[in-house]
This record gives sequence, structure tokens and C-alpha cells, in this order.
Amino acid sequence: MSDRQSAMPGAHFDGHVRLRDAGLRGMITLRGDLDAGMIRKAAMDVTGQVFPKPRMANCTNDTGLCWMSPDELLVLVPHDEAATALAYLQAALAGEHHLAVDVSDARAVFTLEGEASALRETLAKLTPADMRDAALPIGQLRRTRLAQVPVAFWFQSESDAHLICFRSVADYVFGLLQNAARPGSEIGFF
Repeated sequence: MSDRQSAMPGAHFDGHVRLRDAGLRGMITLRGDLDAGMIRKAAMDVTGQVFPKPRMANCTNDTGLCWMSPDELLVLVPHDEAATALAYLQAALAGEHHLAVDVSDARAVFTLEGEASALRETLAKLTPADMRDAALPIGQLRRTRLAQVPVAFWFQSESDAHLICFRSVADYVFGLLQNAARPGSEIGFF
């Protein structure tokens, strides 16, 4: 059996924004009635995070709850705890209409660090999403696309953003981000 690796192990780039592969992350798609108390409780129990409001990501270190749609959460846990977390969710939600699937190995996560204006500008070059502070405040998750591929991203703080994409397009997404963060490519819009 081979050792599991992230999609871009050790990938990093230092431009006017620092980019890096965030490593292996445990990710579980949880679908169901997000207003149901059992789903909320199970999701909070497995992560220790507060249940997110619509379009928000409540994350700390390797754990988090990301509101993906009216009936979908992305549950983030340390990679080596994903199987245990999935088993817990399935047991806690037995009899409740839901779907819980481990998608850890199907996704890649990148971290972007730098000045807030540089982070927003880097992403604005690649996405149709409105990147102004008022349109995308800290903690709000945005599902959109980067060039032609689907992504989700949020700002954990003014200087720290996280982006999730499909593993199959991780190299392409990293290349897009590198180009947009290349020194000398600053626009100065934000």
C-alpha cells in the first residue's frame, strides 16, 4: 500500500501572495436537512465547531464546517480522523435522511497568505466573484470558478485564505494562482 499524499505535496510559491499546498485534509460531504437538530448536533460534535450560517465557513486549524448549499455541509477534520468522523456521523444520523461521504482524496486544498488587498486581487483576476470586502467578508464561503474549474474559497482572516478544488485539476489551479500572484502582476485595484 502506498502512502497517501496531497495532490501537490510540498507545492509552494512566493509572489506578492504566498501559495502553498495545505496537505492532506479530511473532508466529508454531509447532505440533508440542515435545519434538522440531529444533523446540526452531529456535525458540531464531530468538529467542535459552531454550526455555520448560510454561506459561512467556521474553521479552526484542521477542523471546520462549511455551508456549501441549503442542503450540504463540508465537514473538515484531520485527514487521519476522516474515517472515524464518517462512522460517527453515520451512526449519529441512523434513521435520519442524509448522505455522508468521505471526499478527502477527491479534493485539494491550497492556502493563500499575504496582504488582504493582494489576496483579493489575486483571486479577482481569476474568478467572476465580487472580491470586495463588503461582498465577501471574512468567514464567508464562496462557491464559484477559477478560470473554468469549480472551486470554493473563504478568508480565514484578512491575510489568510483557503481554496478547495477537485484533485484532478489541482496542478492547473496552482498554476493559475502562481501566474496571478507573480511579482510585477499587481494591478492595485483593492
